[in-house]
Amino acid sequence: MKILVINGPNLNMLGLREPDIYGKSTYADLVSLIRAEAERLGVEAEFYQSNHEGALVDAIQGAYGRIDGIVINPGAYTHTSVALLDAVKAVSIPTVEVHISDPDARDEFRKISYIRAACVKTVKGKGFDGYLEAIRFLKENYGK
Repeated sequence: MKILVINGPNLNMLGLREPDIYGKSTYADLVSLIRAEAERLGVEAEFYQSNHEGALVDAIQGAYGRIDGIVINPGAYTHTSVALLDAVKAVSIPTVEVHISDPDARDEFRKISYIRAACVKTVKGKGFDGYLEAIRFLKENYGK
């Protein structure tokens, strides 16, 4: 099984960005954690991070025909991007939306998720472990 892990804007700044919300671990720490779990599960994991909406759309579209599942943390694009929603709908790849914090417990505007309508599951407020939960879910429910 091949899984693409996509991270949106500002997630490259983990460890520096609001550590009281996102913790002190870095993006590199997140990738290492996911790699270890993917290896344990026998899953091939690819990673993509961008601060640019169109680049994220390109990554989703590029997964078509070669990726079995997507784990995506769209960052702030969660609350604004119909383009990401449409891209996930277009490729029809099982996708899990992940958030390190719980957006529902934060600002009012963060309670809106456009992409959620195209996702098979949402994991929020579980820190980096949310990514691992998402990968296990995809493996158990869509694994080959």
